[in-house]
Amino acid sequence: QVQLAESGGGLVQAGGSLRLSCAASRNIFHIPNMAWYRRATGSERELIAFITSDGNTTYADSVKGRFTISRDSGKNTMYLQMNSLKPEDTARYFCKSTSGLIVSWGQGTQVTVSS
Repeated sequence: QVQLAESGGGLVQAGGSLRLSCAASRNIFHIPNMAWYRRATGSERELIAFITSDGNTTYADSVKGRFTISRDSGKNTMYLQMNSLKPEDTARYFCKSTSGLIVSWGQGTQVTVSS
């Protein structure tokens, strides 16, 4: 099982940008699917971005056009570039990897967007 560790969260003003990183404990080249989720206080966990091993991406409507997911196998890291941040993006962000029946989650990183 791969260990994942998110970083890059913080406090930012509305309209600002952040880049989240998800560092994996082993090579991610062969991990078929990786994704970013978020959970706001009092809300369910939400899938916001998904990327396959060949680079195909899918986004939730709430972040489409503002967020970009990417992965770098050479650095064993997945990223989430977040632009034009809004207060409603405030949440804890988690990365996830899925390889067959093996699912791994990170501990999350907090993103807070002030108005």
